[in-house]
Amino acid sequence: VTEPFEMILWENIAYLASDAKRAEAFAELQAKVGLNPATVRKAKDSTLLAIANKGIVADNTVVKLRKAAEIARDDFGDDLWPILDKPLAAAKKDLRKFPAIGEPAAEKILLFNQRHPILAVESNGLRVLVRVGYAPEHRNYATMYKAVQRALAPQLPNSCEALIRAYQLLRQHGQELCKRNSPKCSSCPLRAECAWFRDVAAFQT
Repeated sequence: VTEPFEMILWENIAYLASDAKRAEAFAELQAKVGLNPATVRKAKDSTLLAIANKGIVADNTVVKLRKAAEIARDDFGDDLWPILDKPLAAAKKDLRKFPAIGEPAAEKILLFNQRHPILAVESNGLRVLVRVGYAPEHRNYATMYKAVQRALAPQLPNSCEALIRAYQLLRQHGQELCKRNSPKCSSCPLRAECAWFRDVAAFQT
């Protein structure tokens, strides 16, 4: 999914659902409602609610879907493509008007549409980079996110394709090996360079 409004729907459609459940909900939304702002506005609450039940707090998800469709109409005439061609700060500001679109999600939309080569990472990828040692862990997610971006900025390629690949690999690594709980350090190819693993190993000895 790369079309900007569809990416916003993807972020909102199934709160805290697995990838499989989110994909299932998205496919159902596409089949029963459509993926453009006008069709979402016209959809029945009962239809949206049944789809949103793939995640938690489905009632709130319905509210967010309708809000996203209304913002698309009222602020952008149902056409979000011109947002992507704005300067970075202005584009992020416009995208962040939508529900569930914080700075990381806004940067993901711009990266995956190959408008700005940004290190956009979600929570799994951020956890990997923090544990490896690019930034200290912090209770504030935004603080960690910015710290990692600053630390890595001098090393990053000016290539959207490479950064999209990095996003995907870091996300997969965090989901499969560098898990929040019970990380599989013994199977991790990064453990020799990982500050978190060194601290754990030192503590255990």
